[in-house]
Order: sequence, then C-alpha cells, then structure tokens
Amino acid sequence: MTRLPRTIRLDPSDKHIFATAAEPGEWAVPGTFLFWDRPADSLSRKEAIAFRSGFLGVASFGHSTLVTVQEARPDERATMVETLAGQFVAYLGAPSIDIARPAAEQEVALAESLCADHGIGTLIALHRKRGDDGDIREQFRTLRPRDETAFSATHLMGHDRAFQFFEEEVEDHVDLFQLRGQD
Repeated sequence: MTRLPRTIRLDPSDKHIFATAAEPGEWAVPGTFLFWDRPADSLSRKEAIAFRSGFLGVASFGHSTLVTVQEARPDERATMVETLAGQFVAYLGAPSIDIARPAAEQEVALAESLCADHGIGTLIALHRKRGDDGDIREQFRTLRPRDETAFSATHLMGHDRAFQFFEEEVEDHVDLFQLRGQD
C-alpha cells in the first residue's frame, strides 16, 4: 500500500471557482504542468484561481482546493498512472499513451511523495505563485484530523467545520396588521 491524494469537497465552492471542479474522491496530482509556459496574463479568472490553489483530479481533469491523504493499492496507483497518461493524450496532445506514461508516472510519484510523511485523513492545501524569475513556486499546507471521536468526524473526517449551526426555539410573534397600522 502507498499513500496518495484524493480530492475532497468540504463545501460547494469548488463548483463555482473552477472552470471544471474535480469530483470528490478522485485521485489527484498537483497538476502544475498545466501552467508551464503560460504567462499569468493569459489565464482566465478561473484558470488563475486553479493556478493559485488547485489540485488536478485525474479522472475529470478538474480542480479541487483540497485533497486528503488516503491509502492506495498498487493496482489503484497503476490505474491512476494509466488514466493520467490518457488525459495527457486527450487534453494536452500527447501522441500516445506509451509516450505519455513516463510523464504521468513522474506526476503520480510527486503526488505520492507529498503524502508519504502524512497520516491518513490529513488535508493538504496548495498555494502556487510565480517567482520574480518566472519560475512557479509551490507551498503545501497540511491540517491533521483530530481523533475519530471528535465532533463531525464522520462528515469531515475529523476536521472541524469553519462554522457550526445550532437550532434554537425563539418565542416570536409578529402582528402584520399592527405593523401596517391597522387593527
């Protein structure tokens, strides 16, 4: 078994901020290769957001703000490489899967290395920017889950919500006729 990143969606924002949002649960790679040799001013607003903070879902070729570290069997990893090689042919013009496979293997190995030192369920966020020299710089941030007994462990895999809502009963009576000035 190895550890690889899977997309996760904690709220619906990815559907709105990216041109194509990755589906939750897809295997993912950083996907920085999509932005090589592309000047910042050539990116649309949604592409710029994907550049700054998007992991690339392998199956959909869509983006996700967050990934979670998950275990992967050798056959799942091999399928991930083959799927990504196929996407290189379909979306990026690679001449064949055989030619694309080594690049896909490198990208999956990079994703694997990001997860190697993190526990299962760790969330990873990505921030990219261009340096003064034009090179792309990446920073990865992690958030480790609390223990499995923590509040909301089933929904957010142990991570806290940004907001929590509580129901309250409020005694409130509004007389609409009185508000209009009529009895």
